[in-house]
Amino acid sequence: MNNIIVLGGGMVGSAMAIDLAKNHKVTVADFNPSALDKLKTKALKIEVTQLDVTKENELKNLLSPFDLVVCAVPGFLGYQTLKWIIETKKDVVDISFFPEDALALKELAQAMGVTAIVDCGVAPGMSNLVLGYHNETMKIENFECLVGGLPKVKKWPFAYKAPFSPIDVIEEYTRPARYVENSHILTKPALSDVAQEEFEGVGTLESFNSDGLRSLLFTMGHIPNMIEKTLRYPGHVEYIQVLKSSGFFDEQPIDIKGTAVSPLDFTCKVLFDEWKLGETEEEITVMRITVSGKNESGDQETIIYHLHDAYDPATQTSSMARTTGYTATAAVNLLLENRFSEKGVFPPELVSNHEGCFDFVLQYLSERGVVYRKETILG
Repeated sequence: MNNIIVLGGGMVGSAMAIDLAKNHKVTVADFNPSALDKLKTKALKIEVTQLDVTKENELKNLLSPFDLVVCAVPGFLGYQTLKWIIETKKDVVDISFFPEDALALKELAQAMGVTAIVDCGVAPGMSNLVLGYHNETMKIENFECLVGGLPKVKKWPFAYKAPFSPIDVIEEYTRPARYVENSHILTKPALSDVAQEEFEGVGTLESFNSDGLRSLLFTMGHIPNMIEKTLRYPGHVEYIQVLKSSGFFDEQPIDIKGTAVSPLDFTCKVLFDEWKLGETEEEITVMRITVSGKNESGDQETIIYHLHDAYDPATQTSSMARTTGYTATAAVNLLLENRFSEKGVFPPELVSNHEGCFDFVLQYLSERGVVYRKETILG
């Protein structure tokens, strides 16, 4: 039995801890005592401890007895936390999705003898695994990922609930979106190129540009066309554009009756209750990954992976926690079972090109009810 620590006891962190605790000894560390108390009521086997990850010595001392670290801290804390984890010579699976370039830590990880698998969620995560796997046997010409987490019940005006904090979602709506077209990296504003998409069991959704390719821009730079777009219910983008164009996402404080107020902070405060996902509120994760190009026989082939996952009422686990968290815990078991042992920093597309890793993750997810349906089209 391995000794694992999960940094972050939020929605996804707690789901990962509960999953890992079936076969391993698990401790969860979080700054928020209420998150730890909530987890203790769900899983008596899991140990909890309070931790401020911004305190280097406190973090490093805590990690000392553990075999492996799972990092699920907020994105703005992710890069520095991952760096300190690597310096403790602990293998790590990270889903903090920080904006910095994780590959900048590659040499440090190699020097420390550490394996760090990063961005190991649903998208980025499973989408990367799919691309990396098929890149081994196809000359890929096009890659598209359409993905979104949505409430089952649509509530006006936004028809959206955030499994993460509103500020993280708004950051996705404001950060310029990069994609690859004809072998050139292009940049467009987030929320641009809105299109209507049909999904079985859901109906019409709208897709828009978001900056989701991340490491794929560089590790898969030989692929001439790559794009990721976010999915929402129709009408959502228009309401967000109204807020954005009206200055509600601006960070520069404005004066209101002698008090300096950041419009972004105000907006997040207002939207927190509006977007907050209830603990037992039903939601879904929808994703369609399309890879096309020439197969080993030189024939044109299109491979599509369909995901439609829903909140699990039996375990009271959100779909976003399941699809994100269980991909990460699958990666944890890849490391613990020595199925992947290279040293350095690895986004998922550089893991799935190793024999057996992709099939292992798919099987692991399937056993937990997260099923990707594969469709192959020739010609």
